[in-house]
Amino acid sequence: MTGTSTMSLWFSWFILLWSFVLIGLFAIGGYFMFRKFLKSMPKADGKSDLDWQDYYIERTRALWNDETLAFLNELVEPVPQLFRDVARRSIAAKIGQLALEENATSITTDLIIKGYILATPKRDHKWLIAHLRQKEINFAPYEKYLKA
Repeated sequence: MTGTSTMSLWFSWFILLWSFVLIGLFAIGGYFMFRKFLKSMPKADGKSDLDWQDYYIERTRALWNDETLAFLNELVEPVPQLFRDVARRSIAAKIGQLALEENATSITTDLIIKGYILATPKRDHKWLIAHLRQKEINFAPYEKYLKA
């Protein structure tokens, strides 16, 4: 009798723990789905954030070269593989927006660094500074973007 009650008590705790794990995973998934949903909602101009991302990427696709694409890929390297493509697209869109605003004829390292700073949260900037130091790129001209 005690073996059965111990087993049912253990199983009850397992079910309870598993329920919390599932609820947590659903909440995390729902959070990311809701963020994607909000980005796809049209703004006052009739276009969503995702539409603008696609617009900037398509308009500036010809301005990229192999070297600048490789540098962008280096910068998104620390992002987990699952989210890397999304991060690359949002950063590339911000870079494209800056390029169009400045009437650039090509994507430069300067534009990539500015776009990366503006498109990423502040917690990623420490990694960027360390990476720029490693590549011996002076980040002093970007201090104003880092503080904004």
